[in-house]
Amino acid sequence: MTPIHELTALEQAAAVRAGELSPVTLVEHCLARIERLDPRVGAFVTVAAEQAVAEAGRAARRREDVPPLHGVPVAIKDLTAVRGMRTTCGSAVCADRVADADDLVVTRLRAAGAVPLGKTATPEFGLTCYTESAVSPPTRTPWDLTRSAGGSSGGAAAAVAAGLVPAAHGSDGGGSVRIPASACGVFGIKPTRGRISRGPAAPDLFGLVTDGPIARTVRDAAALLDAMRGPFHGDLFAAPPPPGSFLACADRDPGRLRIARRIDPMVPDAKIHPDCAAAFEDASALLEELGHEMVDAPPLFGPELAADFETLWTVLATLDPVDPADEERLQPFTRWLRERGRRVTGTALMRAHARIQGALRRAFAAMDAFDAILSPTLAAPPVPIGHFHEADPAENLRRQHHFTPFAAAYNLSGQPAVNVPLYWNDAGLPIGVMIAGRLGGEGTLISLSAQLEAARPWRDRRPEIWYG
Repeated sequence: MTPIHELTALEQAAAVRAGELSPVTLVEHCLARIERLDPRVGAFVTVAAEQAVAEAGRAARRREDVPPLHGVPVAIKDLTAVRGMRTTCGSAVCADRVADADDLVVTRLRAAGAVPLGKTATPEFGLTCYTESAVSPPTRTPWDLTRSAGGSSGGAAAAVAAGLVPAAHGSDGGGSVRIPASACGVFGIKPTRGRISRGPAAPDLFGLVTDGPIARTVRDAAALLDAMRGPFHGDLFAAPPPPGSFLACADRDPGRLRIARRIDPMVPDAKIHPDCAAAFEDASALLEELGHEMVDAPPLFGPELAADFETLWTVLATLDPVDPADEERLQPFTRWLRERGRRVTGTALMRAHARIQGALRRAFAAMDAFDAILSPTLAAPPVPIGHFHEADPAENLRRQHHFTPFAAAYNLSGQPAVNVPLYWNDAGLPIGVMIAGRLGGEGTLISLSAQLEAARPWRDRRPEIWYG
């Protein structure tokens, strides 16, 4: 029989429905792997073993109306509340905070049958593209334990890549699903703005942040997206309902698409590493082989957009409530970012937002000519632990911008985007490519990604620690 951790989430659910596996067996298997392997990876900040086994036991007793992910173990990013578990948000000031209720996205995953095992590591308040916090060890890509898993959903991507869970919940406000998915060689989806409600307690006035799935396969990610999607009362943003399930899209031929190629970074002076350029060209050639029309994109996002995104991000950093007496307990980069955000006037904030809207209207006029847009996910391969964190705050931010010059544009526009793990460099490091779609176009991206996965399967590419 195939080892449990080599089964996809949907295969595990099918085995439970067929009576071949018990939810308790699945959960205990994942917990054993976490205990054995995670000290080297740093994917989890909290493991709720007793709670997860009890929940799996209740699932095992259910015989009728079994939901699609029945009994499947998943991990939840530690910015999101799970009742009875710590929600540290990667910060020492929140290290002892325990949630008394689930956030909506967790409620929906439970309704789909998933069993949360614990909370995955995130940087403080999810503010950085790497995962090195004060409440847990640095999170490392399973492909090279000296290198960062990325962030801010670094723990989620590392947990999936190491085979600790078959799929995980993440969130993305500036690339935070796609960045670690690239660094860890897994598939991740940032959905359309408003596709997944941030309710009831996580408002985002700018619509930058969305939850999203991370998984080893396109079908698993689509199944999680189906489970998480939908609006909630009072949402500022709500995407139109899709015509059907996203899982069905993974089994559908995308047809011949017109796809734009874009390798010009939004961040001034950002340099694209040769391995990332090679991954981009390789993906472009593969898409052309599959029959798609590849077209060089016109200029879409200017450097001024990066500066205005930074303004919004510094203001968002101030919204996490911290007792003034605890500010000194925050990490230096967080304190610096919050101080900058407090200096932004209301007028400056609204002007930045207005410039973004004007730039996006011009960009959409060009993007509407394409079904999808291909670019590198990152400008460089996974970087060593400490590359950002050991620098002073201003240099830290500069390095982050130069590492991730593509991702944030689609948080500003609200478009869906995915990381597709098609390429590994000569050092064995994963190098993802990003494909963005039209607003509401997750179905097309899922169909296209499934076509790429079938043409060049990545499911069985596993890091050495997988077998540890």
